[in-house]
Amino acid sequence: MSSNASGVVVQTRKVVVHIAENGHSYELDCDESTLVESVQKFLESVCGIPFNDQLLLCLDMKLEPNRPLSTYKLPSDDREVFLFNKARMRSNSSSPAPEQVDIIDIPDPPPQSSSHNPHPLDDASDPALKALPSYERQFRYHFQRGHAIYSRTLAKIEICQRLLQEQKVQERALEIARGNLDHFYRIVLQNYTDFVKYYSQQHRSHTNLLVNFGKDMEKLRSIRLLPSLQNTNRKCLLDFVKEENLRKTVEDCSSSHRQFENKVSEFKQEFGDLKRNTENLFSGKASFLVKDLDMTIKDHQRFINEQKSIMQALSKDVNTVKKLVDDCLSSQLSSSLRPHDAVSALGPMYDSHDKSYLPKMQECDRTISNLLDFCRDKKNEINIFVHSYMQKIAYIQYTIKDVRYKFSVFQEALKRQNDQFEHLKVIRGIGPAYRACLAEVVRRKASMKIYMGKAGQLAEKLATERNTEVRRREDFLKVHSTYIPRDILASMGLYDTPNPCDVNVAPFDTNLLDIDLSDIERYAPESLLGLSVKHGALKGSISMSSDGSNPAEFEVSSADFHDSQGLLGGSELVEIAGTSQMEVENAKLKAELASKIALLCSMSADLDYESLDDAKLESLLKSIAEKTTEALHLKDEYQKHLQSMLRSKQMQCESYEKRIQELEQRLSDQYPGGGKLLGEEGVSNFAVSTAKSGDDKSEISRVEEMAMALAMEEVSCESSSSNMIDSTSVQNPQLDSSMLDDKGHTCDKDKKETPLADEGGTALVVSNMAVSISQPADFPLNETADGKVSDSLVLEVRNALAEKSSQLENAETKIQALMDEVSKLGRELEINRKLLDESQMNCAHLENCLHEAREEAQTHLCAADRRASQYSALRVSAVKMRGLFERLRSCVSSSGVVAFADSLRALAQSLASSANENDDDSTSEFRECIRVLADKVGVLSRQRAELLERYSKAEAANEQFNKQLEEKKELVNTLYTKHQHEKQANKEKISYGRLEVHEIAAFVHNSAGYYEAINRNCPYYFLSAESVALFTDHLPSRPSYIVGQVVHIERKTVKAPPLTSEQDRVTLETGTSPLNLNSGLTSNPYGLVVGCEYFVVTIAMLPGTNIRSLSSPS
Repeated sequence: MSSNASGVVVQTRKVVVHIAENGHSYELDCDESTLVESVQKFLESVCGIPFNDQLLLCLDMKLEPNRPLSTYKLPSDDREVFLFNKARMRSNSSSPAPEQVDIIDIPDPPPQSSSHNPHPLDDASDPALKALPSYERQFRYHFQRGHAIYSRTLAKIEICQRLLQEQKVQERALEIARGNLDHFYRIVLQNYTDFVKYYSQQHRSHTNLLVNFGKDMEKLRSIRLLPSLQNTNRKCLLDFVKEENLRKTVEDCSSSHRQFENKVSEFKQEFGDLKRNTENLFSGKASFLVKDLDMTIKDHQRFINEQKSIMQALSKDVNTVKKLVDDCLSSQLSSSLRPHDAVSALGPMYDSHDKSYLPKMQECDRTISNLLDFCRDKKNEINIFVHSYMQKIAYIQYTIKDVRYKFSVFQEALKRQNDQFEHLKVIRGIGPAYRACLAEVVRRKASMKIYMGKAGQLAEKLATERNTEVRRREDFLKVHSTYIPRDILASMGLYDTPNPCDVNVAPFDTNLLDIDLSDIERYAPESLLGLSVKHGALKGSISMSSDGSNPAEFEVSSADFHDSQGLLGGSELVEIAGTSQMEVENAKLKAELASKIALLCSMSADLDYESLDDAKLESLLKSIAEKTTEALHLKDEYQKHLQSMLRSKQMQCESYEKRIQELEQRLSDQYPGGGKLLGEEGVSNFAVSTAKSGDDKSEISRVEEMAMALAMEEVSCESSSSNMIDSTSVQNPQLDSSMLDDKGHTCDKDKKETPLADEGGTALVVSNMAVSISQPADFPLNETADGKVSDSLVLEVRNALAEKSSQLENAETKIQALMDEVSKLGRELEINRKLLDESQMNCAHLENCLHEAREEAQTHLCAADRRASQYSALRVSAVKMRGLFERLRSCVSSSGVVAFADSLRALAQSLASSANENDDDSTSEFRECIRVLADKVGVLSRQRAELLERYSKAEAANEQFNKQLEEKKELVNTLYTKHQHEKQANKEKISYGRLEVHEIAAFVHNSAGYYEAINRNCPYYFLSAESVALFTDHLPSRPSYIVGQVVHIERKTVKAPPLTSEQDRVTLETGTSPLNLNSGLTSNPYGLVVGCEYFVVTIAMLPGTNIRSLSSPS
């Protein structure tokens, strides 16, 4: 299956494919460019699974037919491919067939008989000798039978191991299928979890809308519109929508909500079944079956070992009996071991074979057969388990696919539910939107006031700069007009003056409603935000006071200023045209508060508290509780500060009252009649309401002038009194604030006329307060000149004073009412000041943060500069080091070792001469390294020269040694050849003593016709008839001598003539035999005396001996 695309030899590797249904494995030779389709076609041809029914998995990846194996990092030694049969995974597929095991039948060998396998000892006369071949045949039969049993057992155990491996393959295939299923199950489980979470939030939100629809309708019906917004069709907030259409929408939404809830419940039940089936499937595994079988096969391995040991014993016994038979045939049995003893020893061995060894092997074989049956049963069991397991996996995968299809349907249904309930959410959004609009009106009014104030402030600033410039020009002309004529100065244009700047802002926001912060709570209460009772703690935490008289309960967050901060951020808390500093601050705080109210309304419209889960809601409640605690703590602090300020104001008011009483007493003392009249009428007229004072404005002005004149007289008379400072000081900002009315106008410090508007719109014109009342003080001085005139004048003055006293009391009542209003405004001032302090604290915090940020930026800048300097130094050092390395490279590239050493030494000297104190450490280290390297290279070059010289000398010495070695080799070869010749001569030397096997002997033809050995002191060595025939059969006549190598020597003794039959019987009973090889009985062929010992020698031809060359000279 390998491919060769471009003429380049592609290295093929093996891909192992395992069949999941039966555990069979196939090895394919392929390369990385082989298509998966080719693998599938090959598998179809070898295992019979159709191409369309094949499902190939590698790890958790599915192999696509049109892709090469390299896509899946195949071939690889650590990756396996598993083939699943889709047809077997269907629910209607049949169960797998029982496992068929083909066992090779090895029959037992037939018993051996002497007729089929004759042996030379079968015809022996000795029964013991005759029994030895029979034992040999039986032992060989036992061994062959044991070998057959052992072979059958090995075949069966191999089949068991094959079945075990197939089951392990099936187990791994199940793991792969389980992992693939787990991958898709986790995906669908995550999708289901997200869906349920989103659905739960949506369900709670929609249920809340449906349940509280009636309450929301009643709430909108109870909120009346502003009078200016009401008409015949719109009286309340509910009139913004059509109630009939809304109720119809509620019915449709309720029906759709119930239907969708039922569908989701069915889907949850279906997914619950899927989850339960998947968990049950994952809990069932076949690993315990394979593990038990593996342990069982390992345990049965001892039977194989037992059979192996028995086979070794049988083989040893066969070798023993074979050796005995061979020894009998070669007549080499020792004198201590006779055939009867050998037969006696073989008998128990035969019994052991027949009664112990072979039955044990048969028992082991039966045990392995039972193991094979057990393995086949287990294989059938796991085949059925895999078949059922894969059917369950296929069913679960089908269910997962169906669930994934349903997810898209339910997602679309969720969107439709949201779209349908959007019309119903309008009820919840009307209230917050209405409250936000009212808050926006308040914010725009406050912003407009600040905007106009800034325009006036800009005009005042430009007018001040113009006045400064005019005075500067006038001073310049005063100095220089004395010396320069006026016409010259006029020609220079120095008499021109800057034109005044008129800041004119066109009116805007003229259609805004005339409402204040208090009107927001009146016409759009906080209950319109729609916070449920369940989240009461959250409601209490985020609620704030929208009352303009108590804005301190609102916690201002500087991070949320978007629309108002751009307008208010750059304003200074200074007095601007027509507006005091406190009014600017009030307008700013009103704008911020209105902005926050609008922001909260927008948040409440966007935030659905029912959609929050418990964790988010708990964290939100915790955060709000902490902020509420902090705000309450700040409120307590502000309350304490306010109480202290109130006490100080009370003390100041008491001092004012005491001073007024002193002034009244002094006035009554100076003018007793008027004082008495004032004292009598003061009590009755002091309680007169300001509503009853309908006097002419001029009269009130005259009363005001007289009161102020009396006050100024006291100032001129007793300027040394310390209390006068408290009563007449107009620089005290608290006294100025106490004279404020609700329109905010104050008395100027330069005593000019300033309108003071009261609640009814009347203006009290304060005349010049610096006019003294010296004219009435002159009356007593003129009394001596004309007493009558003075009496009449005094009477008139008293009458006028009595008349004006009543008016003054009315004015004092008016002033007292104004003082109450001033105290009220003072309290509001304190509240606003408290908010100002908080704002200043926030500003201070922001300034600290800005300062810290600047310091951090400065630190980063310093660090960046330091790094830049370090980089510059490193760059310079790198350039220098590069130059040094270039010089070193030129030295290294120089040809020749000597040249390299010289150039390196020159480089080191150059670097040493160019060294200075400004060099950095790296340059110094490099210079030192070059110096050390130059020294080392110099030493190495000198050592190289010495080594070259030594090498030349060693070459010369080596050549001389080679010559000597050649001479020695030739001498050794000569000596070896001589030694071989001597050894051959010694080997071919004829023995003339007692003959031994492998020696050379010479035999001479004697007169008796026998060949007798030539030796000394050892006669009677005769040549055997076989050897004589060997040397003489091919010759026309017998040679006179024969020379050969001794191969066998038979020692014999001359005996008496042959005995009778009775004697023969006795001889047999004594255990002797004519076939005895040591001392046999024979006749006297060589004519020797009885009892003489002689030797029959068998020789062989010497190598290279020509038989014909041994002919006799005759």
